[in-house]
Amino acid sequence: MTNKLKPKSEFSRNVLTLMTGTTIAQAIPIAISPILTRIYSPQDFGIFALFLAIVGFFSVVSSARYEQALLVPREDEDAINIFALGFLINIFISIFLFLVVAIFHEEITNLFNNKEIGIWLWFAPLTVFFTGLFNLLTYWNNRKKHYANITKATIIKSIILALSQVAIGSIKSGAAGLIGGQILSSIFSNMRLAKALLNNKKLLKAISKESIINQAKKYTDFPKFQAPHAMLNNLSSSLPTFLFSTFFSIGIVGFYSLATRIVFAPLGILSNASAKVYNQRVSELYNNHEDAFSFTVRFLKSLAKKIILPLVVIGLFAPVIFAFVFGEEWREAGVYTQILIPWMTLNLLASTISFIPSLVGMQKKAFVLSVIQLFLVSIAFVFGIYFHNIYLALFLFCFTNSIVLLYNMSWMMRAIK
Repeated sequence: MTNKLKPKSEFSRNVLTLMTGTTIAQAIPIAISPILTRIYSPQDFGIFALFLAIVGFFSVVSSARYEQALLVPREDEDAINIFALGFLINIFISIFLFLVVAIFHEEITNLFNNKEIGIWLWFAPLTVFFTGLFNLLTYWNNRKKHYANITKATIIKSIILALSQVAIGSIKSGAAGLIGGQILSSIFSNMRLAKALLNNKKLLKAISKESIINQAKKYTDFPKFQAPHAMLNNLSSSLPTFLFSTFFSIGIVGFYSLATRIVFAPLGILSNASAKVYNQRVSELYNNHEDAFSFTVRFLKSLAKKIILPLVVIGLFAPVIFAFVFGEEWREAGVYTQILIPWMTLNLLASTISFIPSLVGMQKKAFVLSVIQLFLVSIAFVFGIYFHNIYLALFLFCFTNSIVLLYNMSWMMRAIK
């Protein structure tokens, strides 16, 4: 009986390892959310969401997307020089952002129509650096199949985040606890992920200026196409946060952020954990000219089956659930959730196979589609803003993104054949 319960393949064991860590890491913020929603107001959550949107927009390209190239080379000596390249770019971009904040601080604050965000803009470059470093280290550990390290770092990040946000929020009002916890958790999780790499002195000695330059040229498609693509994808998903802050209110941003946070967390457990292993496994299959397409089909079907029931429950009872769990003040967030369920579902599925364009060398097409997606989503929001109707804006955002995601999944599946 015991043997039947054991994973039957390395892939299954890797998925189980990451799922365990991801489940724990995602469960902690969800568990404390009823506490946080009674400590912090929708406006506080709105400030936090706006800060994360700003940081997220730049952190996805703070290493010029070279972190994704870490999975491609056969030799670790080449990969470590790609890591060094991404690290140097991350430092440069973080310093550049600090200068931008220093020069245009007032203009940026006015753009988002909120004075409080101006205080936290000074912390954005530092947070971008730590986030970029976390991405680099995660991909490196993924390459080396150090899934236990990724799991431990993810759990540490979640625990520090939860404790900091509750502790600081109990003694200080405003968004300080939410943002402060985010920064502290990034520092500690990076320390855990970096441990194995820093102990490999021999590999670190393989880093050289000449090799860094060679790898930068060899994988130039990542910054040329992946970086703009990533920024556009991020902007498409963060657009509601930016526009709601500017044209509606920071409180609406708070409702929207809680809706997406609570739903994406549990539904993302399978998706995020499996995607890390999927990237590594599909790279092996494709490079060895094996059947990567059939593997991808089975992977998506399995994931879809696991998320159908939770989605139906959330779609039917979201307003009641949010009001009961988080307080009556947050019922509105449940209404937003009902509207956004289709987009959330497709986004989870599509994100797990988003590595395919990089693998098959079709970053340019993916980039063009991202431009089209941003254009269509922007038009959709214009109508919502024009009528000053938050529900219309959310519905059009959901509908437009869903159509684009369906097409993206279709062509990526054809590309992997």
